[in-house]
Amino acid sequence: MPTIELTSKNFESTITDNDIVLLDFWASWCGPCRQFAPVFEAMSEQHEDIVFAKVNTEAERELAAQFQIRSIPTLMVFREQIIVYAQPGALPPAGLASIVDKVKELDMDDVRRQIAEQDTAQEQSS
Repeated sequence: MPTIELTSKNFESTITDNDIVLLDFWASWCGPCRQFAPVFEAMSEQHEDIVFAKVNTEAERELAAQFQIRSIPTLMVFREQIIVYAQPGALPPAGLASIVDKVKELDMDDVRRQIAEQDTAQEQSS
């Protein structure tokens, strides 16, 4: 599946309507972003079950600010509407493939349990 352009208009529906969404926060002037783009695009062709989306940080400043993007490219991965990965830096094909595999293998019940435990601990310390 080819990558899609994510904007503030289609962001929410893209995240809620898909199990796994990989986001590439980028800008046209960014050299590492241009180097990572073909890696991201090639991976999207190999995984029809995942949405690969690009967020142009110049055009979508509000989205970039919402997710506190300070360095680009930044890869962010949502699984079942939960951010399970967020890291700046361009990745080689093997690195991106490894992240995709690990995200697919996640036990989301365990992830939700861990989030609930962290929320409870924060509430108790407040």
